Amino acid sequence: MLELSASDLTILRMLQDNARERLENIAFETGLSVATVQRRIRSLRDKDIIHRETTVVQPEAVGYTMTFLVLVEMERERIDQVDAFRRRAQADPQVQQCYYITGEADFALIVLSKGMEDFERLTHRLFFEDANIKRFRTSVVMKRCKSGSDVPLAMLTGVEDA
Repeated sequence: MLELSASDLTILRMLQDNARERLENIAFETGLSVATVQRRIRSLRDKDIIHRETTVVQPEAVGYTMTFLVLVEMERERIDQVDAFRRRAQADPQVQQCYYITGEADFALIVLSKGMEDFERLTHRLFFEDANIKRFRTSVVMKRCKSGSDVPLAMLTGVEDA
């Protein structure tokens, strides 16, 4: 884990909440100059601590009215087959998240769909056309209660300011 100062954590918290936060506001909150904030942000990007900046789109607003959680079990867990499935899942635009997991299943996917027919096409594309998929189990999301990728920065302790 990289050493992060309290100012770095404040910068990250503010940018995680709003990637378009004004540098002046961040400088005020951290007690740093705008130029120093700019250097810190550049350094956080260079170190890949800030991995990317995105816009969050409401899926329903653009026609993706259904979300599914899919647990995928593979027939054989050879590394080349695991990697091949992982690449296909990563490349599919309807797969929002893909996790290689332990337990009863090998992968857990979070998938968006415009409806059941759209989801059926996805199942053929990702699962039925892959002879190494033993089975997949699907749960339909009834309501999105929390969705995000924020890292809980406020819970980090023992941070020194620099």
